[in-house]
Amino acid sequence: MKIYAYTFAAMLSISACGNKQSSTVTAEKTEMGTVALTAEQLKNSEITVEKLNKKSIAAVLKVNGVIDVPPHSMVAVTAPLGGYLKSTRLMPGMHVSKGEILATLEDMQYVQLQQEFLTAKANYSSLEKEFVRQKELNASKAGSDKVFEKTQSEYLSQKVLIRALSEKLRLININPDRLTESNISRAVFIQSPITGFVSSVKVNVGRYIAPTDVMFELVNPNDIHLALTVFEKDLDKLSIGQTVVAYNNNNALKKYNAEIILIGKDITSERSITAHCHFDNYDKQLLPGMFMNAEISTPGASEFVIPNDGIVRFEGKQYVFVQTEERIYRMQEVTVLNSDNGLTQIRFPDGFNPENMMFAVHGAYTLLMKMKNTAD
Repeated sequence: MKIYAYTFAAMLSISACGNKQSSTVTAEKTEMGTVALTAEQLKNSEITVEKLNKKSIAAVLKVNGVIDVPPHSMVAVTAPLGGYLKSTRLMPGMHVSKGEILATLEDMQYVQLQQEFLTAKANYSSLEKEFVRQKELNASKAGSDKVFEKTQSEYLSQKVLIRALSEKLRLININPDRLTESNISRAVFIQSPITGFVSSVKVNVGRYIAPTDVMFELVNPNDIHLALTVFEKDLDKLSIGQTVVAYNNNNALKKYNAEIILIGKDITSERSITAHCHFDNYDKQLLPGMFMNAEISTPGASEFVIPNDGIVRFEGKQYVFVQTEERIYRMQEVTVLNSDNGLTQIRFPDGFNPENMMFAVHGAYTLLMKMKNTAD
């Protein structure tokens, strides 16, 4: 009787366990990709559901480029008539002002040019008087036409010569109106044509400078800009006036704000174009040729947005949870777009209409973990 009683009790125990396990499976059995929470689980979680709204979020296009100077802002300083460099104090990086003396040149041709001008000017005075006299004689028929024409020709030729010599003197920064026999000089001064800084020095004292030799290169910092390389696939994202934030690898925390002012029209062999940007404020640490990284803000379309906490990644894809019934949530695959200030734009597959649906905007990973545990 005892053995029979123990056997009967054991059978009842096994039967009860079987019924309990069956009840548990029935409670957690849900559709694939769907998770159900008990009232207690929902109460103890941070899951919240809301309807989704549409919002436009600007996308960020990451590119790189270099600090560049347009041709009209980079000046090559030369000596128009050549000469020997007597002195200069310039060094790369130095600031210069417009009209400031950059170098002093010496050469005998400067003396000869001044001599020719003063001699031509002296002869001009006598030729002018003779021309006036012959003109009066010719008008009264007291003089020969041939003599008048010769005098007139000599007078005009001398006038042209003086004008030409005056322009040559101005090329070497000598004012012909102030030149006299008492201030003839063998030296001339090379002046800065712009206000900026010295980019390079290509000469040394004592060297003969030919008219074709570049002595110094000057840069106007007010027109230094950023030349960005943008690939063909991103051209439709560019427009004049877009904001740009640039930085270099040496100090990524230092940001430089700029604006796109020109977009190139020629596509290179690397399938890219150049977008030129002007800095809001020039920084003297930005030097021509310096490599820069940049982020371009591009306008985004209006799409549904969800807090970042409402998106989960599972098996290489992005999902959100839509509430199908009370305490029941189903995974829905989405395409993630732009993000900003804790919100992310998402795009649903064709045929899925999220209007009037409730989504888990917080606690999506809690639902994912619950779903995975239930599956296990």
